[in-house]
Amino acid sequence: MPVRAEVDDDAGRRVLTRLLHAVPDAAGASPAPDAPLFSLEGIGFSVPGRDLVKPVTLEVPARRVVALIGHNGSGKSTLVKLLARQLAPTCGTLSLEGKPITAWSHRDFARKVAYLPQQTPPADGMLVRELVALGRYPWHGALGRFGAQDRAKVEEAMALTGTDAYADRLVDTLSGGERQRVWIAMLIAQDAECLLLDEPTSALDIAHQMEVLTLVRRLARERGLGVVVVLHDVNMASRFCDEIIALKAGTVIRRGTATDIVTPEALAEIYGVDMTVMPHPASGIPVGIVA
Repeated sequence: MPVRAEVDDDAGRRVLTRLLHAVPDAAGASPAPDAPLFSLEGIGFSVPGRDLVKPVTLEVPARRVVALIGHNGSGKSTLVKLLARQLAPTCGTLSLEGKPITAWSHRDFARKVAYLPQQTPPADGMLVRELVALGRYPWHGALGRFGAQDRAKVEEAMALTGTDAYADRLVDTLSGGERQRVWIAMLIAQDAECLLLDEPTSALDIAHQMEVLTLVRRLARERGLGVVVVLHDVNMASRFCDEIIALKAGTVIRRGTATDIVTPEALAEIYGVDMTVMPHPASGIPVGIVA
């Protein structure tokens, strides 16, 4: 079935309006393997009477899967929204590939960075392939010409995410796990080098959480993507992520690998509860259990 690629119907416009997040320079060179993707220098975000993210200086690497963990209200979602240009920092400097984030045009930024919010907009009346096709918006615009390359990118994204099996179904008839795969397919069709995912597993059962995070990790490896993902479950972060950044009350308090973070001392500091740590019987990855 052909893609209705003009995306000028009401449903498409609603989705695009809510998702116009980040959009980057096509001329920008890809980073060197060891170059940071994002550089944060004293970045913070405040609202009257409260610091949601206190000034932090750190680098987010390219081609790595990085988890943001912490209790509710710790600043995880705020930090990922700053990276996605959904919020403007109230202090500090934020750069993408060494270029100030404010210097990127919207379209160019979206060609580099794809963002999936915690609450995805409704896609009423849209087929799976139509929603995935919205990922091509940064490359041709809402009224631009949708060509053979765009169609190929859409087909590739659906094949990579296993959503091609239900490409002609309505999005709102899918299960929660299937819908998340479709949204991730849209990000892949966007052809960005970095995925920012805000709690992509929060509304899913354990089987679908595993399915989505396995997919994200596989895509990161196969396509050399940088991924920053907000997660509540430290054991999922330990299993699927290369690095973990822990926040508490708006402050980055820990950063490291699973071995560094999943320790009784670190988990007590992060979550405020005593936890026992043991190696996973199959993988040996450290696992935290509430004592």
